[in-house]
Amino acid sequence: MSDHPERNPEAAYRLELPAHPRPIVIIGTGGIVKDAHLPAYRKAGYPVWGLVNRTVARAQGLADEYGIEHVFGTVAEAVAAAPAGAVYDIALMPEQYAAALEALPDGAAVLIQKPLGHTLAEGIALRDLCHSKGLVAAVNTQLRFAPYVAEARRLIAEGVIGELYDLEIRVQVDTPWHLFPHVFGLERLEINMHSVHYLDLVRSFLGDPDGVSAVTLPHPEKHEVANTRSTILLRYRDRPLRVTISTNHDHAFGPAHEESYIKWEGTKGAIRAQMGLLLDYPTGGPDALEIVLLDEKERGWRDVPFEGSWFPDAFIGSMGAVQRFVEGSVPTLPTSVDDVLHTMAVVEAAYESQEREGIPVTVEVNA
Repeated sequence: MSDHPERNPEAAYRLELPAHPRPIVIIGTGGIVKDAHLPAYRKAGYPVWGLVNRTVARAQGLADEYGIEHVFGTVAEAVAAAPAGAVYDIALMPEQYAAALEALPDGAAVLIQKPLGHTLAEGIALRDLCHSKGLVAAVNTQLRFAPYVAEARRLIAEGVIGELYDLEIRVQVDTPWHLFPHVFGLERLEINMHSVHYLDLVRSFLGDPDGVSAVTLPHPEKHEVANTRSTILLRYRDRPLRVTISTNHDHAFGPAHEESYIKWEGTKGAIRAQMGLLLDYPTGGPDALEIVLLDEKERGWRDVPFEGSWFPDAFIGSMGAVQRFVEGSVPTLPTSVDDVLHTMAVVEAAYESQEREGIPVTVEVNA
């Protein structure tokens, strides 16, 4: 990777559809499948061949809604009947990934829901399992493919805002945790299940950081969930970059000061993307993409056109990247398990930083 990888994005980040979409088998039919996977695939024209869920009735309801012909109660049953060349889409919790991967045919293409395990050690084991089976395996870190991110990536690659020196991601919202009961009791919540998106996004622009500093904390009255607020600093030793991620899911004081944005600042200008989805999840507020250029500063911030949103459109891109790689229309798979394992290493470093609690402050006064 070059010293400035944001200037040379991989071809898979262009939001193009595969020439010959392969049939998809979705494993798991939870809320993310209903809200994002299936709407995205229908919008893109991707053929969903079958659904798998241990509660068959739940899968059948979605199958009826989307006109999907095949429903199964186990992965093994689906694999036995699936057409050759099917792409498997695993939308389960991390502790269920290994069993699902084991049941897939050797050499199959698979898209795995993020995160790649609850810990780095789990991620390594999953990576090794994918290698042992010869799977073409990617992780669904779909924020990389959100339409406003894709347009910002194009502008930055073209040098429109000059040399990038500041990347800030800020989320201050009131997250409805009751919609995610499966996360109750997790020791690692905010960074591993949410900020992993932002750490992964930063890596997709800037590559791997040299160091990580982090604080992640719980709310004193929300005993059902672990850490819900984080601040993460990423250090790039040889570049004058300030990279910050700040999340507060406990901002329960109304929408007036809620925030949800990604901001890139460069020597010639700046770009700001508003992630509307998080402002009123799951309904979502408005998305926006704006740019300002120093040599046209009197014009102020101007809207940049784009189409679509994080949900469901980013899921078109993440599945599309896998399918385009398999068909040979792009040379690399940037969201491969091998790449996203590096994101998990950053997550692990953030939790280790939290445990170390920073550098002790000492004051010595000499008389």
